[in-house]
Amino acid sequence: MASTKQINIAIIVFPGAGGVGKCFLSQLEQLTYRRPTPKLVLIYICTSKKALYSTDYLAVKLNDVSSALASSSLAPLPIPKLVEFLNASGSKTVLVDNTSSQDVADAYPLFLSNGISIVTPNKKAFSGSYKLWQDIFSAASKSGAKVYHESSVGAGLPVISTLKDLVDTGDEVTKIEGVFSGTMSFLFNSFAPTSGTGGKWSAEVKKAKELGYTEPDPRDDLNGLDVARKLTILARLAGLEVESPTSFPVQSLIPKELESAASGDEFLEKLPAFDEQMEETKAAAEKEGKVVRFVGSIDVATKQVKVGLEKFDRSHPIAALKGSDNIISFYTKRYGSNPLIIQGAGAGGDVTAMGVTGDLLKVLSQIA
Repeated sequence: MASTKQINIAIIVFPGAGGVGKCFLSQLEQLTYRRPTPKLVLIYICTSKKALYSTDYLAVKLNDVSSALASSSLAPLPIPKLVEFLNASGSKTVLVDNTSSQDVADAYPLFLSNGISIVTPNKKAFSGSYKLWQDIFSAASKSGAKVYHESSVGAGLPVISTLKDLVDTGDEVTKIEGVFSGTMSFLFNSFAPTSGTGGKWSAEVKKAKELGYTEPDPRDDLNGLDVARKLTILARLAGLEVESPTSFPVQSLIPKELESAASGDEFLEKLPAFDEQMEETKAAAEKEGKVVRFVGSIDVATKQVKVGLEKFDRSHPIAALKGSDNIISFYTKRYGSNPLIIQGAGAGGDVTAMGVTGDLLKVLSQIA
């Protein structure tokens, strides 16, 4: 089969998405120099308010795309119009969705059914309703378009590709367990370290926000939903028909009284009054010679998925994590009692963008 000489790229990026969009653009520019064939041509890029494209599909220059986008007077195309625009380009197209938008995620079946491949870190597409999950992969299967989402779990860590390889080669996954949030990892490594006393819970949450580890409103991390979304994705890949991230037990670390705080700042201001609750949890673990960690687990045999606080021996790999690292353990029939462990940076613009760029390369190897 003759190789395709040109692949068109379309990017949707919303500001504030952890710098992933900016890092990906930098990696894409480097990629076009390192791999001149097939020629990658950026034909469309938009934020939630502005867009850059031309009706005759002229290439958008990658070296000054950010400033050109900022000064553009074009509005983003509505999704159905964007599908039409990309469809009429005359070349195979890959959509890079660097957002966490549910609206964009809901449109994946439309893009895919029109032969437009997708790479994305957007968790909402794969942890939304089970019907959306089915529709996405059904549309891809029928059209031949590809869809990859490595960075939807564990940033640039090879979590999804490893799980897919285990399943596709016929191994039997019995359990998946780990620390799936860089924010929660950092918080508990500071609050309940394996040696030393650690700081007060509210002080550690405040510090994590100041260092940029948490969402602008830390409650978006502390409610456990981010971890629940990642577990939903992995459980589905392991063969469980999990309906949604709210269909299994998820422990929230937000005190009931602060759920309705007007802002993240107000929440942080009032949090010290509730430090005692977390101190008791830490002390109970210490009495057993253990430390407390915020983990997610999937028991494939019993079909049980849960997110919350667990106690671990200080020598356990989950207890010994450093900084904001993630750790994911796959227990399988082939690996026996020693799980296959993936560990490393689970957050950050560069590593998350690396996962997206890696997915783009996988798509190119299949469609070019």
